[in-house]
Order: sequence, then structure tokens, then C-alpha cells
Amino acid sequence: MTDPDADAPLKLLALDEDDLAVLSAHLQDFVVKVGDLVFLPAEKRFAFVGNRLDLRVEGEARRRRTAGHFERVTAVRARGIDRSRPDAVLNLLAIGFAPDEAPSGAIELVFSGDASLRLEVECVEARAADLGPVWAAKAEPTHDLDEA
Repeated sequence: MTDPDADAPLKLLALDEDDLAVLSAHLQDFVVKVGDLVFLPAEKRFAFVGNRLDLRVEGEARRRRTAGHFERVTAVRARGIDRSRPDAVLNLLAIGFAPDEAPSGAIELVFSGDASLRLEVECVEARAADLGPVWAAKAEPTHDLDEA
């Protein structure tokens, strides 16, 4: 059965931990260049743009250009990410939230290759939206669940 909304651009808003889990599911295997991850401290915003894996059509792996941002970000810490290599590609595995004193906490973006970003936030507020057309993915990622 074909989903009539499968070609519609995705627009997501996350305002709590449950919403963030939905955002994480849709951005799993999102690929992004290091240079396309930007922290704007004056705006308290962390922004990104990359290619999202879109599996909304059964049996068809597709990619879409997608942008997003996290608001109310007070600090960003990176592990395993070399900012001197802006063309290096990261593969997003998951987005998680570690609550602190409500509603603040830390949003963690976990990438393959033991890389991660930790965003200290006043509260959860994130958005992601597709920017343009869809194209066939060259390959569908696979994950070794024994390593997880």
C-alpha cells in the first residue's frame, strides 16, 4: 500500500522528551558534514543541514535534504569530531535527552565512529524540516545490533 503523504516534506517539532524520540527516529542515519553543524551562542541556537534517510515508501530507501535546529542551547561539547575537517561526514545514530533540573538538561546527538555532541539546553525545543526534492539512496544503512 502506498502512503499518499510519502512525498510530502516532513516537518517536525519537539517540545519534550517523547517528541525528541520521534525526531530521533526520523533522523536516524541522517548524514551531515562537520562544517554543516553550527552553534550560534548569541541566539542560543544549534543548527544543522544534511541528508535524511526517508523510508516512508515501503521497500524504497530515499534521501532528502533536511535542516533543523535546537533552541535555548547554552553550551555545546563535542567528542570525536574534528572541526578542522569540515568536509568529514558524520552519520547520526540517535538523539537522546538527559534531564537535569526540569525543564533543563542535555540533548545528546550520537554518531557512528564513537562521535557525539552534547547540547546543554534550558528546555527541549527542536525543529526539523525537509528542504527539497527526494532522491533514491545509493544504499540503505544496516546496523550490527550486537555492537549496540
